[in-house]
Parts: sequence; C-alpha cells; structure tokens
Amino acid sequence: MTLDLPANARPYLRPVQFADSPIGRDGELARLAGGLLWFSAYELIAVQGGKRVIQRTIPVADLPADERLQAIAARITASRPPLQLGERVLRFDQPQVMGILNMTPDSFSDGGRHLDDPAAAAAAGVDMAAQGAALIDVGGESTRPGAKEVWEGDEIARIAPVIERLARSGTLVSADTRKAGAMEASLAAGAHLVNDVSALLWDDRALDVVIRAQCPVVLMHAGDPKQGADGGRGYGDALIEVYDWLEARIDQVVAAGVDRARIIADPGIGFGKTLADNLALLNGLALFHGLGVPLLLGASRKRIVGALSNEAPADQRLGGSVALALKGADLGVQLLRVHDVPESVQALRIWRGLRDAALTGR
Repeated sequence: MTLDLPANARPYLRPVQFADSPIGRDGELARLAGGLLWFSAYELIAVQGGKRVIQRTIPVADLPADERLQAIAARITASRPPLQLGERVLRFDQPQVMGILNMTPDSFSDGGRHLDDPAAAAAAGVDMAAQGAALIDVGGESTRPGAKEVWEGDEIARIAPVIERLARSGTLVSADTRKAGAMEASLAAGAHLVNDVSALLWDDRALDVVIRAQCPVVLMHAGDPKQGADGGRGYGDALIEVYDWLEARIDQVVAAGVDRARIIADPGIGFGKTLADNLALLNGLALFHGLGVPLLLGASRKRIVGALSNEAPADQRLGGSVALALKGADLGVQLLRVHDVPESVQALRIWRGLRDAALTGR
C-alpha cells in the first residue's frame, strides 16, 4: 500500500479493530505489546501545523513501508520486558493491579484512614497484596485540588515506616512522591519503584536520584508539574499533545541515564485536564503503546466518575472506577492503579477468563 505522507507531518498509529483470537489469521493481526490482545488495523493520524491532516484506518497487513510508521509499529508490538524487583518479578504480559495506600490526612478519597499508624497501614497493604494487587503504591502527600504542599520530612515520616514493613513482608512497593528526599528515603526503606506525578520535574534532584538508584520509574503527564490535580486549561488535541509530551520526557530521561526498559508512562487522568480531555485520553489509550513502554492508568474514584454519574461522591464511585479499569485492560494498559483492590482484581479475573476462552478459538 502506498501513502502520500507529507515529510513534515508527524505520524501516529493507534491500534484499532481488536480481534478475539489470532488463530487461523496469520498475517492479518498484530499482537499488542506482547500481551493478550490482538488487533487487525491501525488508525493512522498525521499532524501538521498542530492540526490532523490525515486520519484513516489501515489494515495491519497493508501498513506502508514508511520508515517512521514501521518504527512506531515495532514499538507498539514489542513485548514489554518484566522488571526484576529484588526477589520478585513484575510482569507486563497482562493487566495487573497497583493498590493505593495513602498516608495522608487529606487525600480526596481515603485521606486519614491510616495516618499515624504505620503498622496498621502496612497490614492493609499486605491485605491488598493478598487480594491480588501486584504492588502497593504508598503516598504521603495529597494531589487533590487545593491540597497544601507537605514538608519533605513529614512526608518521609509518613511513608518510610510503612514501606519498610511492606518490603520486609515481601510485598512489592512503589513510592508515590515527587520529592527527591522522599524518594531516597523510600528506596532506602525497600521501595522497588518511584511513581512521580511530575515525571521527575518538580524536584531538581529527582532525576539524579532515579539515575543513581537505577530503579524503575513512572513518568506521568500532569500539565504543569508545579500544580496538583484537576482543572486545566484544556487542550486543542489532548491525545496528541499528551503523547508528544510523554515521548519527549521519556527521551530526556533516557538520555540522562535511565534505562528505557525501566520506564512506565501514565497519561495523568485528572491532572490539569478538562473532562473532555480525560475522555479523549481514555478513548485513545491504545495510541500510547507507540511510546514503547508499559502503561499505567490511574482513574480510580476520580472526578471523571463523579462527573458522569450524577456527581457521585468519591466513596460511591466503585462501579465507574471498575468500568474505567476494564476500559484500560481492553486497550492494553498493563498497570491499573486502584483504591478498590478486591473488586478490581475480580473484574480483571473475569476479563482474563473471557480473553483465555477467546484465544483458544472455542
């Protein structure tokens, strides 16, 4: 197939037309990121001067030999290598749950539940792991709209004792922080991964900490890294602009010395984005596989659920949160950051059972 793609246009590929099974369809389908999903076509988007000038569907078998398109397709289909985290392995060949454990007095959903009791908090984290969470994300500073910045020492005092207890129990732990000192303390306490909502931009030392530790890191798009969640100016084309930002940031972090195989990308649902922006990102999630790294989706109990369900308060957003998690799974997201672990794990088990049945061709 030939395609007149302008030399100065920037191309993007979004996997579409997912299929139940590749059986008997050699050459027709491609496998998404080495996981459990197969697709038969790409949506080709070309952007020139900030506007989409091409948007069309191309069967996988007919993808043009354009070097740029082939490179993106290779990143989309490449398997995501597992992470060896101490004695444990975190795999990315199927969607897994990251359980949220907030050590804060003011987080929008569960603030104050475990504050000042690290033993009880760690026990809650162990319970989440027993319920099926692949790792536990421990945070000590709220990013809700209007939340006050927490002094680094207080944040460390909140999370380090919990992380130490969880790590000793054999639980995989990520440190949800944007401060270099908190990252260092968390890693020293046994954290395996850094989850930074500012993509290592809020603290000038954060990137150096991750480079020295050579630990995995989640890079999230948050609009202005100095601001918290929600609101936002709105984007002309949120899907494309967030993709471009994440691609540029990943390249910067890799150039600085972080192994690309240790980077996870998060489009940052609810951070500096309007409702329309968030919906565009959720519907277009598969585009982000073109970054060539595992994807994390954090939509649990967020404002988008309330906005679409009669302003349901945060503690009444279970159904919407599970729906968004399954949307992520359907589009190949590897890590789903959730508050409601047992319900989300059960939903993913049903999802996996359906996928397994489909893949057998029976």
